[in-house]
Amino acid sequence: MNDIVKPSILAGFMELNPKDQIQFNKMKDIIRSTYEKFGFLPIDTPVLEKSEVLLAKGGGETEKQVYRFEKGKADISMRFDLTVPLARYVAQHYSEISFPFRRYHIDKVYRGERNQRGRFREFYQCDIDIIGENSLSIINDAEIPAVIYSVFSDLKIGDFTIRMNNRKVLKGFYSHLGIEDSQSILRIVDKLEKIGIEKVLEELEELGIKKEDADFVMKFMSIKGTNEEKIKALRDLNIENSVFLEGVNEMEEVFSYLRQFNVPEKNTEFDLSIARGLDYYTGTVYETKLNDHPEIGSICSGGRYDDLASYYTKSKLPGVGISIGLTRLFFQLKDAGIIKEEDNSLTECLIIPFEGFMEEAISLTNSLREGGVEVFIYTEDGKLGKKMKYADSLNIPYTILIGEDEKASKKYLLKDMKSGEQFSLDSQEIIKKVKNK
Repeated sequence: MNDIVKPSILAGFMELNPKDQIQFNKMKDIIRSTYEKFGFLPIDTPVLEKSEVLLAKGGGETEKQVYRFEKGKADISMRFDLTVPLARYVAQHYSEISFPFRRYHIDKVYRGERNQRGRFREFYQCDIDIIGENSLSIINDAEIPAVIYSVFSDLKIGDFTIRMNNRKVLKGFYSHLGIEDSQSILRIVDKLEKIGIEKVLEELEELGIKKEDADFVMKFMSIKGTNEEKIKALRDLNIENSVFLEGVNEMEEVFSYLRQFNVPEKNTEFDLSIARGLDYYTGTVYETKLNDHPEIGSICSGGRYDDLASYYTKSKLPGVGISIGLTRLFFQLKDAGIIKEEDNSLTECLIIPFEGFMEEAISLTNSLREGGVEVFIYTEDGKLGKKMKYADSLNIPYTILIGEDEKASKKYLLKDMKSGEQFSLDSQEIIKKVKNK
């Protein structure tokens, strides 16, 4: 006798029931269709890459989290994001690609992170990037938030704000103060929301920053007003640093184009506290947050970078892009009660034939499917109550009963499972009713 193995999955992997999977897929489909609406092209790179290629950059916390193994003589790693495979893809297919290259990629990535609630080792990333050849217009930095706005408007998960900054503004500002190594300061200032002004000032002092400079940093960080007013306030600081001024000019241009892309100002914010991607992003950066659920953190982030694939090619490939961590986002939305268990059936009708009327049921099923109705037949024996309960458990909005009277009249009893209303309709009338035509 064989021992029974207890069924279980690895920690850090998400497995959904069909109802939740339907909602997850609908979110994924909205993101995909929006990406395609904006002219992004799909690619699908392998989950497994050569370790020497995937880990060309080397070092850092990410490499420690990579799933890596050997098969024969091959040293193999599982992709930990979709950006490094994109870099490899663009370098490898450089001669075949038309630039600017607008690509989207929605797929799973793998990281051996420490197991904790809401963090996953296998998760979906939904990425877009626009890659230029030698240069890339600043207009693209404005179109990316237009995509973000369209995605989260269509997802209908609540009011949101796309927070933006520019790394050149930060770099130029700290250079003006004579602080060339701005990375340490940015890491401290990035904690402003968590630890408050006093603690930030203490840490800046511990770093050796003069009090007047630290106060100037806080004045800079606390600039308030509309996006236009913040840009004016930055100019009024009278900082004569070319990098700083270039960043301010770029932000002014981005917000000007955003208005042309019909992105409402209430959904955007010039936020000087954003300092993400210190070692990677070089210009505009983005973080998107739900206004009523700030505890969820950024639900979409990204930015502008100078060179995508320097480890694989000498060609200069600047770009701008964003990523939505869909698995984590879905978990957090469910956890916060933002996603409701509504409208999560893929089936519009369940046909329930009485004994001896299967032929009529199959004929009606064919007619309804030709009319675009998503329908299937309950084929098993059992009491009518059990069959209706089955439809209810799957959130199927309509049931259709078929018996002697229905066969004779070609009119079928359609029941609205939510309201309890019943209608006697022929197949074409059922199509119109179900599809709301």
